[in-house]
Amino acid sequence: MDIYFYNTLTKRKEIFKPIEENKVKMYSCGPTVYKDATIGNMRTNLFQDTLRRVLRYNGYELKHVMNITDVGHLVSDADEGEDKMLKSAREENKSPIEIAEHYTKLFFEDLKNLNIEKPEIVCKATDHIKEMLEMVEKIMERGFAYETSTAIYFDVSKLDEYGILSGIKLDEQKSGARVDVDPEKKNPYDFAIWIKAPENHLMKWDSPWGPSYPGWHIECSAMSTKYLGEEFDIHTGGIDLIPTHHENEIAQSKGACGKIPAHYWLHGEYLLIDGGKMSKSLGNVYLVKDIINRGYDPLVYRLFNFSCHYRGKLNFTWQGIESTSISLARLREGYQKHLRGTAEIADEIINDMENRFHQAINDDLNMPLAMSVVWEAVKYPEKSVQIARLLEKFDTVLGIKIDEVKKEENIPQEILDLVEKRKIARAEKNWAESDRLRDLISQKGYSIKDTKDGMEIQTI
Repeated sequence: MDIYFYNTLTKRKEIFKPIEENKVKMYSCGPTVYKDATIGNMRTNLFQDTLRRVLRYNGYELKHVMNITDVGHLVSDADEGEDKMLKSAREENKSPIEIAEHYTKLFFEDLKNLNIEKPEIVCKATDHIKEMLEMVEKIMERGFAYETSTAIYFDVSKLDEYGILSGIKLDEQKSGARVDVDPEKKNPYDFAIWIKAPENHLMKWDSPWGPSYPGWHIECSAMSTKYLGEEFDIHTGGIDLIPTHHENEIAQSKGACGKIPAHYWLHGEYLLIDGGKMSKSLGNVYLVKDIINRGYDPLVYRLFNFSCHYRGKLNFTWQGIESTSISLARLREGYQKHLRGTAEIADEIINDMENRFHQAINDDLNMPLAMSVVWEAVKYPEKSVQIARLLEKFDTVLGIKIDEVKKEENIPQEILDLVEKRKIARAEKNWAESDRLRDLISQKGYSIKDTKDGMEIQTI
């Protein structure tokens, strides 16, 4: 069955044809590990994981590469400001290495909680300085870059076309950089591929241009080339990466070898919070652990993402999470009913549901449509092991652990006592004490959820 993807490069939905038969090479932009990943960041990782699962559902072998940015990503996402790693290290009074290790560990914990598969290759920027330097030198040799007193800049004017991915026009767009950032730039929209380090800079390496460090964009070009070759099948990331990071990746690759690296570029849309942006000032920057601390199975957030196409804006609300939590429970209960069922279902009925699910996921990952087939199967009036097996197959794409059974737990008396104290605090409307006790319960490894039927206690 054909797979169709919306290709940002061509601005249309296309039949997917890999370079090698039955094998897909894919590169995904990973996190800059200077702070916690938000649920907005995780939406992109969930989209990429669904893509992996759909490709494998179709029988493809995967070689998926994801980078870890632990140097070079400046605070402006362009050529201005401080390296994000250094800024975080200074604010938390730690070394850049400690910051990177801490937030990388938390990132992978989030992936595990959301049942997101780890790519076949995970590569850190600081482990690939040699490859980045070699690419910068190659770009210089081919005449696509020049040196100033502060950096090595890519000369965008040397390209036959810049803006092929985003559609930006050079006379209208300055790629995020202002003219006064570096007066030595030939063009205001040229971008740094290698940056000369000040004497007191904590992250720097020897290079032909003295102690320096890489620009943000060069790492992905160098690492994708090393592991996937000059051309590969799919490049993914969030929509925010299109106008600067991914546009500049294409420019660098064309400068180094004359080729656009990926044949298909897929991008996930933004996550909204209560209809607006996520921001610290609004106090609505949520992490996966916030979902867990409110007593929800983190896979509720995974299922929540299937309510919207990955190319559409998804609006996060706690009411939506509560509703999805109920839905996840019903899906799992429905699976168990079919597992215990004895009915014989005609093959054409099973095949029809499977075919429609397959068509939905192959139509540019249309998960809302795929979920309508899942619900049809769960609600099928005759309960049958055949449908349970079909749901298990669907779950290789969904990843919601539909066969998971809620376990009865022996809650320690210490936790039960704290829960009782919290009940009293809530009855007295002492919300500060109630929140304190909930946090204490969480620290001891349990989450508590308030429902209309009382409080539910679960291990974290």
